[in-house]
Amino acid sequence: MVAPLAMLGLSLAANVVEGIAGSISDSAKAASKAQTRKTAEDFETMFLEQSLDRLTQETGEEGPLGNNGEGGGIYKSMLAKEYAKSVSKTGGVGIADQVYAQMLKMQESAGHVGGS
Repeated sequence: MVAPLAMLGLSLAANVVEGIAGSISDSAKAASKAQTRKTAEDFETMFLEQSLDRLTQETGEEGPLGNNGEGGGIYKSMLAKEYAKSVSKTGGVGIADQVYAQMLKMQESAGHVGGS
């Protein structure tokens, strides 16, 4: 009678170990997906920052955004960066979603992240 109980105990232990391994694997996949999402959002922010910086380059030489020797160029760069962050935080323009989807496809095909 001890042998069947020992076998039952071993079976339960194996199930617990499988469950723990599965939850670790699931949390690793979730962490990988979260990192991938952050990377996609960072890319969108960088893209918006570069685009907005280009738009503000031709604002002229006078005023607070002008390159009039008063640090206007630095202010324009900082302003573009903050505008980009703001746009990204409020949903962005959809670039992050597309980049994220493509990154997941690439990772899944390479076997780095399991399916949803």
